Amino acid sequence: MNDVSPSAKPQDEMVLIEHLPFETDGGIASRASLGLLVLATDFTIEHEWRAIMGGLPGVALYESRILNDAQITPETLRAMEPRIAAATDVILPGSNLDVVAYGCTSASMAIGEEKVFERIRSARPNVKCTTPITGAFAAFKALKAKRIGVLTPYRADVNRIVADYIAARGFEVPVFGSFNEQDDRTVSRITPASVKRGVETILSHAAVDTVFVSCTSVRLAEAARAIEAETGVPITSSNHAMAWHALRLAGVTDVMPQWGKLFEAQLA
Repeated sequence: MNDVSPSAKPQDEMVLIEHLPFETDGGIASRASLGLLVLATDFTIEHEWRAIMGGLPGVALYESRILNDAQITPETLRAMEPRIAAATDVILPGSNLDVVAYGCTSASMAIGEEKVFERIRSARPNVKCTTPITGAFAAFKALKAKRIGVLTPYRADVNRIVADYIAARGFEVPVFGSFNEQDDRTVSRITPASVKRGVETILSHAAVDTVFVSCTSVRLAEAARAIEAETGVPITSSNHAMAWHALRLAGVTDVMPQWGKLFEAQLA
């Protein structure tokens, strides 16, 4: 029995063209290649960083996820330390990264910034590093801020780590507010309006040079400029400050006033 229909015709012989000429350019990371370690439970940081970086041609963002517990306690924060190197290692292995940013504010303080940097550099020697609190300290200096109002979502024992860590670096913390929510998934759903009210409460209790909203799950970046316009006080957050710091470390000096006063500043 013949399975070939009468209308079927032999396929024309394929024309194979090899070694076509091509040119290369700097790629999408022609200005800066940024690596970001994102907590497994984080819903927010990638959204805010992409929004900020989206207006910067030649700046590319590459992420990996690091396993963490959704319950934010000193113990679960410190448990991430041995996982940092492996999470760094899987971002574009063998390719250049200008900066690697570790996306957990409270863990950066519970572990210590230098230990975080050591873990990152064990996978990417000599890379520039930042964390949310590292970016915040650089932001305070750039804004010439000494008195810092702090707003967090954390429970009391984590808040103590944050307050002590900031004060130990020579900054005053005259007022500290918290939502006292330890589940990272819930924190990511705290509304920007609630964050704004929290900032206003902070400002109603003490005169400060800036307000720092701690936690990469908290949504603030897109509202920063509007809050500053209403309050007259510079404001930053974990994602906001670390994005600015990563850009400046990578040599990206663009002034971006749409993201607030910090993004008009350079490294001090």
